[in-house]
Amino acid sequence: MNTKTETYSSQKYTTFYPLRTYLELYVLLIRTSIKSSMQYKLNFFLGSFLAAFIQIAEFLMIAIVLHRFGAIQGWNIYEVGYLFSIMTLSKTVYRSIANEVHHLEKYLVSGDMDQLLTRPLPVLFTLLPQRFRIMLGEWLQGGFVFGWSIHGMMSSGQIGWIAVPQSLLVVLTGAVLLFSIGLATATIGFWTTRISELQTFTEDAAGTAARFPLSLYPNWLAGMLLFVLPVGLVNYVPALYILRGEWGPWIFLIILLAAMGFLALSLRFWKFGMTKYQSTGS
Repeated sequence: MNTKTETYSSQKYTTFYPLRTYLELYVLLIRTSIKSSMQYKLNFFLGSFLAAFIQIAEFLMIAIVLHRFGAIQGWNIYEVGYLFSIMTLSKTVYRSIANEVHHLEKYLVSGDMDQLLTRPLPVLFTLLPQRFRIMLGEWLQGGFVFGWSIHGMMSSGQIGWIAVPQSLLVVLTGAVLLFSIGLATATIGFWTTRISELQTFTEDAAGTAARFPLSLYPNWLAGMLLFVLPVGLVNYVPALYILRGEWGPWIFLIILLAAMGFLALSLRFWKFGMTKYQSTGS
């Protein structure tokens, strides 16, 4: 009996202690990165304010059009604001935690990738906390539009308070989906080196398109935004249930499984891409 207990304890610590160590190192790297960015506090807060102002101004342009012409394909201003805010918050979570995945090109071009390879940790784990961004402006903008949209729909009786925790779950699964798209796109850089133009298409353009109802687009484009670049799963599909009661609560399970599936595929693709990396020699 004692032998079994000792064996179990040994397996337990062998399995979980390295994971705990990784998490502690990850938190330490994030704290170091935040301290570095906060050395210039005025620059940080001014940049955050400008980012929030630009983002809100972008949504106000959409709101003015909606106010003038009414709903778009049956989607009112609050519903479009909801789509806009969920995409913004999901992208903010992704970019806060894994911003350098989006900037992998500079590591490949400058040769800094070689430095990550020499560290005694997985390359992706080392890359994620590099230059960690708080993104205060994006949080303010996304939170403001989300709160305004939710309040407007609650006041009209369209939704209840349950929509808030459901939306928080959607933001998290959306962040996983966006991270998976970003990681898969970055991995292509192991072959092409330059990926910024591709990222403009797979991340920026696709994310911008998904701020509006997918019913606006041709079937082929809507299908691509659902199954090839699954940004439609970030906000549009869950919004159909949360805001309109279409389908059923099982949609959350589908989205969660899709997020985990795309994440697993992108991680396998990353692992394969790492075997194709060629040093710049600098």
